[in-house]
Amino acid sequence: MKLIVAVDENWGIGNKGGLLAHLPGDLKYFKEKTSGKVVIMGQNTLISFPKSKPLPNRTNIVLSNDPSFSVEGAIVVRSLDEARKVASEYNTDDVFVIGGASVYRQMLDDCDTAYITKVHKSFEADVFFPNLDENEKWTLSNVGESGEDNGITYTFTTYTKIR
Repeated sequence: MKLIVAVDENWGIGNKGGLLAHLPGDLKYFKEKTSGKVVIMGQNTLISFPKSKPLPNRTNIVLSNDPSFSVEGAIVVRSLDEARKVASEYNTDDVFVIGGASVYRQMLDDCDTAYITKVHKSFEADVFFPNLDENEKWTLSNVGESGEDNGITYTFTTYTKIR
């Protein structure tokens, strides 16, 4: 299983239910990595999408502990174990954890690759991703292309779990 996230200089990932910055180049990267794949997210992440709709051209697995929550075009699961069980029906290289913070934290150990867009700026953030630079289980394995949108620079990086 993999994960994909954009973090600021303090590993912040969101504020007040939204992204920290609108970065079209990062959104394109996200789409390229996850199109045709399986994405696992929490209910709040789904709600943050345009019209609160599942992502097109992907199998959407949405984690919600609200028994009345359902959404057309997604598989709704009620627990992490159920999310893992559904995900296990797919090739693990095709499964991406896409947020939010609680789902990332709880599923980090299930992942072997982390695609981290490092945004070279600090923002006001109220949710954070674990700092993989300080995690002995992970190593920075690739520093890829850089980009710039709206005067904000970022770099695509890949972290790999140490076996």
